[in-house]
Amino acid sequence: MYDVVVVGAGSAGCAVAGRLSEDPSLRVLLLEAGGSDKVLEVQAPAGLYKVWRTRRDWNYTTEEQPGLDGRKLFWPRGKLLGGSSSINAMIYMRGAAADYDEWASLTGDPTWSYEHVLPLFRRMEDNARGADRWHGVGGPLRVEDLRSPHPWTKAVVESAVAAGYPRNDDFNGARLEGVGQYQVTQKRGRRWSSADAYLHPAMDRPNLTVVTGALTTRVLVSGGRATGVEYRCGGSLVTVSAGEVVLSGGAVNSPQLLMLSGIGPAGHLREMGIDVVHDLPGVGAGLQDHPLVPVVWHTRSGTSLRLAETPVNIAKWKAAGRGPLTSNLAEAGLFTRSRPDLPEPDLQMHFLPVKFWKQAEIDPDAEAFTTAIVLVDVHSRGSVRLRSADPTWAPAIDAGYLTDERDLDALVCGIEKAREIASVGPMASVLGEEWSPGASAQDRDALRAKARETLESLYHPVSSCRMGTDDQAVVDSKLRVHGIEGLRVADASIMPTLVRGNTNAPSIMVGERAADLIRGRTVDPDLAAAR
Repeated sequence: MYDVVVVGAGSAGCAVAGRLSEDPSLRVLLLEAGGSDKVLEVQAPAGLYKVWRTRRDWNYTTEEQPGLDGRKLFWPRGKLLGGSSSINAMIYMRGAAADYDEWASLTGDPTWSYEHVLPLFRRMEDNARGADRWHGVGGPLRVEDLRSPHPWTKAVVESAVAAGYPRNDDFNGARLEGVGQYQVTQKRGRRWSSADAYLHPAMDRPNLTVVTGALTTRVLVSGGRATGVEYRCGGSLVTVSAGEVVLSGGAVNSPQLLMLSGIGPAGHLREMGIDVVHDLPGVGAGLQDHPLVPVVWHTRSGTSLRLAETPVNIAKWKAAGRGPLTSNLAEAGLFTRSRPDLPEPDLQMHFLPVKFWKQAEIDPDAEAFTTAIVLVDVHSRGSVRLRSADPTWAPAIDAGYLTDERDLDALVCGIEKAREIASVGPMASVLGEEWSPGASAQDRDALRAKARETLESLYHPVSSCRMGTDDQAVVDSKLRVHGIEGLRVADASIMPTLVRGNTNAPSIMVGERAADLIRGRTVDPDLAAAR
């Protein structure tokens, strides 16, 4: 018997379990389907894509996407301690203040406003720049500036400034808009995942049990209340009882597990041969993701990160945590608006001093520079559904890319803006021929076709167990599953809308908030600011 069982040791799950285990009166069990995160490709930042398509990745693929001419897209999701925080690009980004104010409005709960979540972000941070109005020190999550940024990173920031974009040295500060270098979740040049931050320091606590290689197959429900979980581990089927169950499997696995447990849209569950425990139509609905369109140039001078993995650079990283292997690949970025009348930025650009193509399925084959155009205010919606009642089957993921034409129009505008930046300042002398979309794609129709042809995922799925009060909401503002007592969801799936930016830090914040809610704690914004 445990007080709390947490399913999924990912970005949020590690935060939930780590924080709860600080209370010695709580017995906490954390279940993770994957294994250890102590592998070189995880710890060395530039090796992030080498973990993809391995046994440490769930290796998901979407359904055929009509908006992408029927293509299926690869979705890497971390299957190891730390979850996707162990395989991501480590960008520390919260999004716009308006994102959280919108959450507060959609949920009817002001404690999700930016004013109230900012203390959580500050509490979880250990920022190398020090504490201020926006940032904290002493928290578990180490946040640093890149130690050895590529020369092109500074150059592209200067080119964007020359093109008229404001410089922004802190995307998590007073404003989001502008161009600058990212801060990253690293410590002394090594990845610092949610597992590094919350789980590994807590592993010796007697009230915390962590089981890896444990595939949770269903939540046990009796009399309208979650009473525990069932999981497979080492060939055995194990049942554990719990006072409360928290699902932290992410935007794919959490709705999948709810449906496997008979909690979801009744018609779909019956089609899969699953007994309906609770008809909750919003489970798996409303899926959103940030789409990405790469613009790639061959370069005239300088050397990209293509051949960074040399014995000298490996030795430099191992000995001092410096050199090109500390790169997170997407070293700098820009937030802007596709139209001047928009209240907030809807476009993000990632600048990569390397050719990044087809989600790194093929190693870079030329010296090149990539600007990834990302839509961060997404109108299209998709879904997660079961393929089978067998929990080992991957679910059916329909990302719904470009089902709303407004998304395509904004991405095309982003391509045009990226070309403007490339034509001025120091990057104008670095960049040569545009490899994709290419010089032949000039009018908007040609660019629209190229966007459909080359669009990829930025791996930020959310909203499939959406928080809210309407009939499609899955959890309430306290993260409790509607209609089932003792069951919460705490991960990116609960986000009512996508944040304007990378989703790792917001997911960790959700984990912090869940632990507070379970322990009955609140954060006073004034007191937190005073600290």
